[in-house]
Amino acid sequence: MSAKYRVTIGLEVHAELKTKSKMFCGCTNNPHDGEPNSYICPVCLAHPGTLPVPNEEAIAMVLLFGQAVGATVATYSEFDRKNYFYPDIPKAYQISQYAFPFLRGGELQGVELTRVHLEEDTARSQHEHAGVSLVDFNRAGVPLMELVTEPVIHDAATAGAFARELQLLLRTLNISGAQMERGEMRVEANISVSTTDELGTKVEVKNLNSFKSVESAIAYEIERQSTLLEKGEAVSQETRGWDEVKLRTFSQRSKETAKDYRYFPDPDIPKLDVEQHPYFSKTRLAEIMPMLPQEKRKKYEDIGLPNTQIEVLMAASNIDTLFTELASLEDAQSGMLKTAANYLTSDVLALLQQGKSLNLSSLNFGLLMKMVVKGSINSRVAKDLLSEIIETNANPEDLAKERGLLQSSDPAALQKLVDDVVAGNATVVAEYLAGKETSLQYLVGQGMKQSRGTANPGVLADLLTTTLGALKK
Repeated sequence: MSAKYRVTIGLEVHAELKTKSKMFCGCTNNPHDGEPNSYICPVCLAHPGTLPVPNEEAIAMVLLFGQAVGATVATYSEFDRKNYFYPDIPKAYQISQYAFPFLRGGELQGVELTRVHLEEDTARSQHEHAGVSLVDFNRAGVPLMELVTEPVIHDAATAGAFARELQLLLRTLNISGAQMERGEMRVEANISVSTTDELGTKVEVKNLNSFKSVESAIAYEIERQSTLLEKGEAVSQETRGWDEVKLRTFSQRSKETAKDYRYFPDPDIPKLDVEQHPYFSKTRLAEIMPMLPQEKRKKYEDIGLPNTQIEVLMAASNIDTLFTELASLEDAQSGMLKTAANYLTSDVLALLQQGKSLNLSSLNFGLLMKMVVKGSINSRVAKDLLSEIIETNANPEDLAKERGLLQSSDPAALQKLVDDVVAGNATVVAEYLAGKETSLQYLVGQGMKQSRGTANPGVLADLLTTTLGALKK
């Protein structure tokens, strides 16, 4: 793309909230599991005479998010009816927010936010049968947080980084699973390309369900619009989809405006005085606020973890929780925590990817790490024990004692082993004495083999060096 084009990007992100029940009724909030149409009632199916009742927990989750990003919380809010008809909208309108959202402003990952509001999700249409479309209403009425950024993003990489940080924050706050592959977090990108400082024609690309898709769709759309402008053709304001197979956007429909939706306040839902509601107080929200990602990064940096390891750790919430618990123990030392981070981001993560379940307590994991740091066991034994105790949460020290796996560092106890290794490897000993110092590693390996890994390799190497040195004289 030529440098003469100015790219402007704004994102809209929908995140399903992890409440027990739906947004305006008591149905179980479980849109992705179970039989189709098994979590429904007259309210979420919009039967005549039914009345919606707002889910206070969903509202509290949005306000908690607002505190985390420094947004301005509304003192007053209301729900509106957003009128449009699709087969997956049971009411023929969606309960959403327009003029009075819960949050305005804020910032995340260096990107300014415009607003965050709360609405209900739609049902899910299925087109798996030829000529027939089916609708599953389990998702209808699920609490949905919508975030809109300012148009301040200018490249695909920045958009992808923002989406990743948003997912991490949603999970840290425990308000959304934000699994994009399950539709728990859906990104829409508004992209315009212009030859001036004025915004170009805005094109929306909807329902991007992976970070790779977000970046690829934006990159494609920038190139497509730039090519049209290069040819002297106009860019149409429209909504487009993303083809994961052909890796291109495609036209879906002309872009709606607020007028098309005919917003008006929902007459069935009372106005909400946010400031006077005790459940939404800033004090209560501050009490349940966890350590935020930026704070956690700083804490991990202070421990001495490298940035790449920090990001791997924080991206996997289960191992990050284990590390956080470990770091909070009274006797947690920097060296032990660094060792723990190494095992968590490599061995533990690999075991989980193999299907192992994580039932390991921070106490037993911490004990295993202390055994490694102290030299009570070697790395090979630690990996074997970890593979076992990750699911059983057995005491690693007891297992090591029962199986004779504790590593010996006693020079007196290891001297006989050294003498046996020297006596049994005369050729290699001769090579070492002749100046081939790398032969020492072979002899250490033989000692480790004969001791079944229980000898401390450092002590063993020192004893071998002393013993062989005596032979040179």
